[in-house]
Amino acid sequence: MLNFLWFVLGCYALGILSPLCVRRPQAQALAAHLFAAAAAGIGVGLGIWGLLSTKPLAAAIESSLPLLTFAIRLDPLASFFLLTISLVALAVSIYAIGYVPHIRGGASGKALGALYNAFLASMTLVVLADNGFLFLIVWELMSLLSYFLVVTEHEKADVRYAGLFYLIMAHVGTAFILLAFLIFFQQAGSFSFDAFRRVETSLPDGMKTLAFATALIGFGAKAGIVPLHVWLPYAHPAAPSHVSALMSGVMIKTAIYALIRVWFDFLGGQFPWWWGFAVLVIGAVSALLGVMYALMEHDLKSLLAYHSVENIGIILLGIGAGMIFQTYGLKELAALGVLAGLYHTVNHAIFKALLFLGAGALLYATHTRNLEDYGGLLRRMPWTGLCFLIGAVSISALPPTNGFVSEWLVFQSLFLSFQIPTVLLKLVLPLAAAMLALTGVLALACFAKAFGIAFLALPRSPQARRAQEVPVSMRLGMGALAAVCVLLGIGAMVVVLLLDRVVAPFVGTAISGKVVTLDGWALAPVNVEFSSLSPPALALGLIVLSLLGLALVAAFGGLTQKRYSRTWGCGINLTPRMEYTATGFVQPIKRVFSAIYRPTVKLETEMLEESRYFAKRRRFEFHIEPVFQKYLYDPIVALFSRCADRLRVIQAGSLHLYLTYIFVTLVVLLLLAV
Repeated sequence: MLNFLWFVLGCYALGILSPLCVRRPQAQALAAHLFAAAAAGIGVGLGIWGLLSTKPLAAAIESSLPLLTFAIRLDPLASFFLLTISLVALAVSIYAIGYVPHIRGGASGKALGALYNAFLASMTLVVLADNGFLFLIVWELMSLLSYFLVVTEHEKADVRYAGLFYLIMAHVGTAFILLAFLIFFQQAGSFSFDAFRRVETSLPDGMKTLAFATALIGFGAKAGIVPLHVWLPYAHPAAPSHVSALMSGVMIKTAIYALIRVWFDFLGGQFPWWWGFAVLVIGAVSALLGVMYALMEHDLKSLLAYHSVENIGIILLGIGAGMIFQTYGLKELAALGVLAGLYHTVNHAIFKALLFLGAGALLYATHTRNLEDYGGLLRRMPWTGLCFLIGAVSISALPPTNGFVSEWLVFQSLFLSFQIPTVLLKLVLPLAAAMLALTGVLALACFAKAFGIAFLALPRSPQARRAQEVPVSMRLGMGALAAVCVLLGIGAMVVVLLLDRVVAPFVGTAISGKVVTLDGWALAPVNVEFSSLSPPALALGLIVLSLLGLALVAAFGGLTQKRYSRTWGCGINLTPRMEYTATGFVQPIKRVFSAIYRPTVKLETEMLEESRYFAKRRRFEFHIEPVFQKYLYDPIVALFSRCADRLRVIQAGSLHLYLTYIFVTLVVLLLLAV
């Protein structure tokens, strides 16, 4: 099977080179993304093989560079993330064939196609790397390549700012990751992951805690946990939509992979209770604040970016609960929590990529991301509307889609906290469940706004009135992900069986025999007496009820006389300006949570010259205070600016002075070496 891995990397290499050999933009896009799709297709097969294999696949090539070995390992955890990355990449690559040639301005098609393939290859190597040095190299490569993709339309000032913001946050995260790996290297004497696994028993408790914290901060910055999430609403909207789908769908999931690798593999899955408590709290806060800020966004891609923060929080809720259960020796419940987190990882990858592709389709058709400029698009773009609706239903955790099942499992793991002997944690986990319930309600409201304002009613702008359905390749990419959303929901039992192979080595027990019940037709949270769910039966029930409703309408609807007339509007002709807006939709929620949002409202009214009692024009604006940026990041930036101003005096412009600096530095280094 190692040959298949070389096929994957070889196809990505051809995808990097092929756009450079053709001139026409359509041919460049076709060549680059066909090779990417081929590599992703092979990656899907390789990931499935790795999940079903009884032993890991490993290979190593020695390097002339010290400490660096090209070592790769395909174990169940790496296989699961390789499968997730490849599934999304396959659909996105098909979508990009029709989307990329129509991107306006920015980087050339050659550069974009090459960077796209290199980005996918780097993510693949991140989850396969079995050497710390190699991991850091491909991790940094992934960050740099995604930065160049973000600034595709670099002629725009806001895109350049977004790219710079993302690059800074990525390198801050890398600094903490490097510190975590140096802790393992110091104890192991090698960057080999096998050596990292052997230091767990000899590593002092203080160093374990430091490794836990630095990994959480470093990888948390890439994942987008609160308060390290601030780059997402800048970078995701700035990037091309198919790149946004990859960044939000799978790139931030590489951080989840790395956290599980460090905590459960390198540190042996044994940790104090407060580690899991910290992860649980961060997850709950990220989930709730992510969806709350998403509700206030009218830029569709910014809205989806904040929902990435929310869903990373949901993933960490499951993992945090599993860590707490593992601390108290409740291995089956620990496996359930981690399994639920991983299940939501793949689910979020699929439906978030679908939603970003849907947003890209709307941008393709209307050339705007503003929800207020949409309206009536379902009639003009029915395929896009259906796919976006399936994604919205999935992210809102409604049956029978995949988001419902994984969030149900997260809820079950939180509700089982009564088995923990500590009173504090018995209270905290149900409280986290309550925050997750509130998150779900707000997510449903947010996507009722997003879908309703965008696709229903009348067009609000000339762009919406002129919109047409997107090309076939874009529809195929969205349709494939929409189908996977439904299949991952109905076929949840198969997913649980595969995920159990990933989780069991880390927690020390397999639970699929207890979770999958009724001969493979239902799920239960370890104990069937506590709760159970049959996704196929639920889906069948919903289909039967829907068909019954349609039959009743057909049977009795013919008895009534149909009459078509204009909607009554109190004698006034209705116009799109009278429609419910995204701003009006969230007004009640903004008032309820005003203490968190701290909104600034600005209303300007221009009166008629003939009378001051009649308004000629009104302008309404409201802004949400960027709390984290204003009170956390801006003071840090100001501090560094002041320090830089103080240090400016050493930049005197004198060559002799600079040579003196170099001489003094060399002397100090020689003294330290002695």
